[in-house]
Amino acid sequence: MKGLLAAVAVCAGLAGIQAAVAEEGKMQMGNHQHHDMSMMDTRISLGVSGPMKQHQLSNMREHVAAIKSIVGLMAEQKFDEASGIAHAKLGLTPDMQSMCGMFNNKEFERLGLAFHKSGDDLGDALQTKDMNASLRALNRTMQHCVECHATFRQ
Repeated sequence: MKGLLAAVAVCAGLAGIQAAVAEEGKMQMGNHQHHDMSMMDTRISLGVSGPMKQHQLSNMREHVAAIKSIVGLMAEQKFDEASGIAHAKLGLTPDMQSMCGMFNNKEFERLGLAFHKSGDDLGDALQTKDMNASLRALNRTMQHCVECHATFRQ
């Protein structure tokens, strides 16, 4: 039962992240229908524009999709598959390491590297097939998402 409740909580968190990414996209396109303009976005701009911005947003959407897949596979007790996704899609690959350093912001780089390292830690935890350890690792990974999105904007 605890595992089911934790999985529901994870899904709710994913929905929040997905909504935040979608809202960021709407704000970038000038759709402010539901946004109170008296509330200023005080997050730090990464100062990216054009194709790089779209590339970065695409990467973040892929991260959310990977986490969704991992949660689904965990629910089916398919830990080995989930581990493979964690390492391949969230882990600290050479490409992701390079990407994190491209924004000329040391705090963004630190958070990005920590996120991707936690993706590898998640993959390792999933290999143990221990649901609680895997959920704790997933929580740590998602905490990096929340912290980064609370700190930075495109």
